Amino acid sequence: MKKPMYYPAGFLVVLLAAAFLLPPAATPQSKSTMHIKFSTWHPPMSREVKTVWIPMLEELKSRSGGRITYTMYAGGALGKGPEHYDIVAKGLSDMGYFTATWTPGRFPVSDVLSLAASIEGKDVSTDIGNALYEKQLKKEFPGVKMIELNGCIQSFLWTTKPVRSIADVKGLRIRSPGGHQTNYIKALGAEPVFMPLGDVYLSMQTGTIDGLVTCPPLVLAFKLHEVAKQGTLATFGCVTEGVIMNQKSWDNAPDDLKPIIMEVCNNPFRTTGGLTRNVYQTMMKEIADKGVELYQMPQDQQTQWFKLFQEETKKWVRELEAKGLSAKEAVMIFNKEAHKHDVSIAAFPAEWGEK
Repeated sequence: MKKPMYYPAGFLVVLLAAAFLLPPAATPQSKSTMHIKFSTWHPPMSREVKTVWIPMLEELKSRSGGRITYTMYAGGALGKGPEHYDIVAKGLSDMGYFTATWTPGRFPVSDVLSLAASIEGKDVSTDIGNALYEKQLKKEFPGVKMIELNGCIQSFLWTTKPVRSIADVKGLRIRSPGGHQTNYIKALGAEPVFMPLGDVYLSMQTGTIDGLVTCPPLVLAFKLHEVAKQGTLATFGCVTEGVIMNQKSWDNAPDDLKPIIMEVCNNPFRTTGGLTRNVYQTMMKEIADKGVELYQMPQDQQTQWFKLFQEETKKWVRELEAKGLSAKEAVMIFNKEAHKHDVSIAAFPAEWGEK
């Protein structure tokens, strides 16, 4: 029979002390890391990449203690602008910025976020977009992890010659980002033309088009201030876009890193301070300093434009409601959320009542 082993009392004291004083062994979860491949159609040297996406990814790295690392794929590195939703959904990148409006009919009710509205900061547009996603738009984005959804900041009309009234717009060929902006351009009597932003500079330079509708940061990012020397300041709204994550990449992310991702990226503009209301004013000054004449549309002219836009809203709602989609409810929620942030929706039909 094997004899029992006896240890000196002092030896047992040492063992007990070690058990309490030594840190617990690290679990695989606490050691695990993740690498995010981030894609965006924004040019590598754009304000979006330099002041939002890289700082956002660096913040992820910092808050995770280096456990999150990243590779940036900007511009057309992985594909053209309209392809960016599928670039993420299919796993070519783990996370990325997509523009829903560039794929007409795919996210129909989500186009509500691109109605003409006076939004000056993407931090604000993201608050509004995230609220609509939770209340109304979730079902339009199956198979991906929505990180944030926004309606961008207001776009204006940028042309080669002055536009001071509806009469000045008639007959012009205007590049449209799609969605409601296409209908607005038609309503004003102009011809909408859809083309990638990268083609706009040469098209304006050669006279193929007379102008475009886009937001101030993209005027600067694509150097369109060199060919569009006139800016007519009456809001056209913008486009619906946001940050999504590949579902498998999200599911495989360490559980303790997921809250960090959402804290940092659920409103990346507020996190980084990029493209906020204050930055909007800076961008408008930069555009003016580069020789663009900014014309503030008088209120009476704006009223005429916006009545046409409101008619387009009603048409859009009727078309989607006929397909069984809750478009009017989405417009009402958008209007209510916008007013929480002192944002006016120019395209909201006045007869539909209060917020």
